[in-house]
Amino acid sequence: MRINSLKFLILFTLTVIVFACSEEPILPPVEEDDDLTDIIYDPVPSEIVYPVYTQQVGFIVPVIPEMVIPEDNPQTEEGIELGRHLFYDTILSADSTLSCSSCHLPAGSFTDNKAVSFGIDGIPGKVSSMSLLNVGFYDNGLFWDGRTATLEEQALLPVEDEIELHNTWPNVISKLKKHDIYPTMFRKAFGIEKKSEITKELAAKAIAQFERSIYSFESKFDKFMKGEVLFNDEELNGFEMFLDLPGASNDAHCSHCHAMPLMTSNDYFNNGLQVAETLQDFESKGRGLITGSSQNGFFRAPSLRNIELTAPYMHDGSMQTLDEVMDHYISGGKFSPNRDSFIPAINLDDYEKESIIAFMKTLTDTEVINNEKLQNPFK
Repeated sequence: MRINSLKFLILFTLTVIVFACSEEPILPPVEEDDDLTDIIYDPVPSEIVYPVYTQQVGFIVPVIPEMVIPEDNPQTEEGIELGRHLFYDTILSADSTLSCSSCHLPAGSFTDNKAVSFGIDGIPGKVSSMSLLNVGFYDNGLFWDGRTATLEEQALLPVEDEIELHNTWPNVISKLKKHDIYPTMFRKAFGIEKKSEITKELAAKAIAQFERSIYSFESKFDKFMKGEVLFNDEELNGFEMFLDLPGASNDAHCSHCHAMPLMTSNDYFNNGLQVAETLQDFESKGRGLITGSSQNGFFRAPSLRNIELTAPYMHDGSMQTLDEVMDHYISGGKFSPNRDSFIPAINLDDYEKESIIAFMKTLTDTEVINNEKLQNPFK
């Protein structure tokens, strides 16, 4: 009996050894690093065509300022197209359900028309999504509080934000390297030679290029400024009041925060949205968290271009209509020590209020929201 058991043990051991030797050894996965140099790298520059105004306002003819483009991230057709894909791709989120575009949709002039957005875990954000229209002209900080200086810096943050896309860049980059099309697109946009050269910085550069391509110069206002159309009486009165021009029926003081021709001063203000007895009493401190308590309650004055399409309004999405917005300003806003001094000075009657709204609607540009080059490439 013992001999038979010994034979069985020897036979079993030999069988295990044979099977073990016949299988491939288990090795750690190796990331492919395919050579991409057979793909042509010849990026095509993408130029911005600025309108030429002829309408004199006061003593000057306004000029659209030239957008400042970083020397290390010039606008190219290939870079913009890569950025467009990344902007609309849910691959950036941890569970592949949300993208940048989830909060910035063309139909809402690149907002989501919500008071606050929700991230992949169903957690609400703290502020309303700001329109990206003409965001490439913002040269004094981004976000409502101005916490980042450039679009390249801004584009890095939502991916790893715990409320928003709640992912990690190493995870995103790993997926991009293994993707069917992205290595080729990164090669064409930035001249990388291997998949391993795909980085979060290049991804952010591409998204920034796409965002800089979202600009608007085809509204009725632009056509009026180019001498191509006329305003009706109500629009013209609103235009003159908006700019506090001589001959206007009243001064609306709008242009102090929303300056021509981009309709933003690129600055931060306390517009009387919150009650605060002292500088420390603001529920939402905004710019003050970045620069200090003297600017508690300050938020970016957004561009009013396409304002008709971007409701709800204010940084907290608390106002649903332009009528509500105007009523807020006509009321003088809520008291706080650093409320902008122009807010209590706004005193308009019903016709003047409607004239301002009529003028703001001349800033609507539907061409930009329907531009094929700005739409979701996956649909």
